[in-house]
Amino acid sequence: MRIKTFEEYKVAYQQSVDDPEGFWAEVAQQFQWRKPWKKVLSWDFQEARTKWFEGGVMNITENALDRHLAERGDQPAIIWEPNNPEDQAVTLTYHVLFDQVCRFANVLKKHGVKKGDRVCIYLPMVPELTIAVLACARIGAVHSVVFGGFSAKSIADRINDAECSMVITSDGAFRGSKVIPMKDTVDEALVQCSTVEKVIVLTRTRTPVHMLKGRDLWWEDEVKQVNSVCPAEPMDAEDMLFILYTSGSTGKPKGVVHTCGGYMIYATYTFANVFQYEPGEVHFCTADIGWITGHSYIVYGPLCYGATSLVFEGVPTYPDASRFWKIVERHKVNILYTAPTAIRSLMGFGLDYVKGHDFSSLKKLGSVGEPINEEAWHWYKTNIGGDHCPLVDTWWQTENGGIMISPLAGITPEKPTFATLPLPGIQPVLVDESGKEIEGNGVSGNLCIKFPWPGIIRTTYGDHERCRQTYFSTYPGMYFTGDGCLRDEDGYYRITGRVDDVLNVSGHRIGTAEVENAINMHLGVVESAVVGYPHDIKGQGIYAYVITEHAPQDPEMFRKDISATVSRIIGPIAKPDKVQFVSGLPKTRSGKIMRRILRKISEGDVNNLGDTSTLLDPAVVEEIKAGKL
Repeated sequence: MRIKTFEEYKVAYQQSVDDPEGFWAEVAQQFQWRKPWKKVLSWDFQEARTKWFEGGVMNITENALDRHLAERGDQPAIIWEPNNPEDQAVTLTYHVLFDQVCRFANVLKKHGVKKGDRVCIYLPMVPELTIAVLACARIGAVHSVVFGGFSAKSIADRINDAECSMVITSDGAFRGSKVIPMKDTVDEALVQCSTVEKVIVLTRTRTPVHMLKGRDLWWEDEVKQVNSVCPAEPMDAEDMLFILYTSGSTGKPKGVVHTCGGYMIYATYTFANVFQYEPGEVHFCTADIGWITGHSYIVYGPLCYGATSLVFEGVPTYPDASRFWKIVERHKVNILYTAPTAIRSLMGFGLDYVKGHDFSSLKKLGSVGEPINEEAWHWYKTNIGGDHCPLVDTWWQTENGGIMISPLAGITPEKPTFATLPLPGIQPVLVDESGKEIEGNGVSGNLCIKFPWPGIIRTTYGDHERCRQTYFSTYPGMYFTGDGCLRDEDGYYRITGRVDDVLNVSGHRIGTAEVENAINMHLGVVESAVVGYPHDIKGQGIYAYVITEHAPQDPEMFRKDISATVSRIIGPIAKPDKVQFVSGLPKTRSGKIMRRILRKISEGDVNNLGDTSTLLDPAVVEEIKAGKL
């Protein structure tokens, strides 16, 4: 499965383009199947339909757990580093993880959860989050993990969209110096939900909680009442594995659906190759399991490949900015996979927090979530990697299931800020606005993929037309990523940012419409427009232009109120960094907001606003320029 040289990469890539079905069938044979597939691939991008390994029967947990027990049952599968560095770290071997997953799967079955049912998981980064995810997969239930920073309304929206019958949560969560009341948030969400029958509550913070008789159950009590014998549910390769919600350019989050077989193969193949994983290495992905990076590169990819995966509950700056480096030292981490936002934030604290730590175990570094800027790339490579660790700058999306364009660690020649080359099976193309393919090198355009890969999105839950419209209708016959891209003279790819109305804030995709809807719900707000602007730490910050009924008497307080409203409706990650009060917005005569102009103003590029002749009231632009924060 693992490519060992650049020559091997080139051969594998060519084979994957010339004979994609043969290539992926060969990879798939290295997994455990109960029944072989009847057809490797059927696809139709016009209808947004793709199927891989149809008729093949398997269970992803047999590949992530059962098949490793004989050879590496006593090897650590999960190492858990708690929020408080003074608390004891916990190691779960493959045997222990298998036992706990089967036990919790029996708890789910005992309370009526069956194949195809949707289960919402809203937990902190504790070992039980991995256990809950795998327990759902074990019995064929569909998990929908919700990031612990989301609001009650965001949780309710996701529960209602997926019609979840169960929620798994905890009394609270530790995050740095804060204690977050998770059960209270779930209780608030469930007031708006009619499908949830049971709530299982894990004890973590000993925060007092309200337990509703007949609905709410304690995790600790339930696992004592079942045994740990739970045969895996036979699943078709195209059965649903999970739903993961991601922001879109319209207000409502999209439930991205991934299926069992193709996702398993793609997440594992990319993990093995991008990180060049060697047996026994400790892989530390700093993402939250609430995001796709955590699904693919903390849980499924590493475990299906028999790796040791480190899970961290806390934040990189608690108790101080040396926390990541202490974890690397303490657990002898070999692979560190983190986000440019975290790197830039830690750069800001200076090298005093880096000095004196033992990085000798580190062999490979990775970056994920957004393109990494050159300064952060060099800082990370030199100060953490000692200029000897390869650095993989990985590009991919929730909808892709796994890494799409990236160096292979130590194999692909690197270039700062470039994701470099596509992985085997990925056929990228750059197109102009009319969808015409841009040939050759030294060009830029909109990034599309012209052929399916096993980890591709199958649908958006409950609304297939939305999937088709969002990803496959802009450029017929292709999957449109929504990203702009440059291909240099060497054929290396560099992602230049979103070309649609989606922001990338600290690696989190946030739809402008979603933030605008939340701002507009605040009393006294008439209308708003949100754009991204360059932010030193987050990569992109959120700049909101807001029209109010009356000029605010206390603008600073009004800004804080708007932030609180957005926090309550979406979550703190979507709070605007800057709010400018305006009397009008630059609109065309047909009423469309010209965000291009607002983006230029927010970036300080006020002398290059382009054509403003189609504006209904050009004077508005001058007023906004004059009042820029």
